[in-house]
Amino acid sequence: MPSTKPPAQKYDGFTAEERAAMKEHAHEQKKAAARRGSSRAEKEAAAEQDVLAKIAEMPEADRILAERIHEIVKTAAPDLTPKLWYGMPAYARDGKVVCHFQSAHKFGSRYATLGFSDQAALDEGTMWPTAYALKELTAADEQFIGALVKKAAG
Repeated sequence: MPSTKPPAQKYDGFTAEERAAMKEHAHEQKKAAARRGSSRAEKEAAAEQDVLAKIAEMPEADRILAERIHEIVKTAAPDLTPKLWYGMPAYARDGKVVCHFQSAHKFGSRYATLGFSDQAALDEGTMWPTAYALKELTAADEQFIGALVKKAAG
């Protein structure tokens, strides 16, 4: 009797984009280790410069969104520390990422993403969003994101 199972899909491993993100993460960890002797303020300033440099490298549409998200986060939750996370601008509390920006270009997506980790204080009921697609930001969007980031930061 012939098998009714579908043919097994071949696993080809990580995509080129995923491998590149892992390499960026390893590089970020090496840079952080090199800063271990620095003061907290120096580390935070250097990490923010890394984030701003990464944003500056983005294609224009992503760069404009990332710059606005960066300013919104800094205003709404000044206690969150900017850092790179798998090559993406991220914002952390006590070293743990609360939210991050993912450019559309990075993974060949049609939209950028503002994502939140399980460290974000966004729990509401039994289900809530953890990522938002971004194509452009209106004044109302910026106000919503500011309130969301403030809530996420706790």
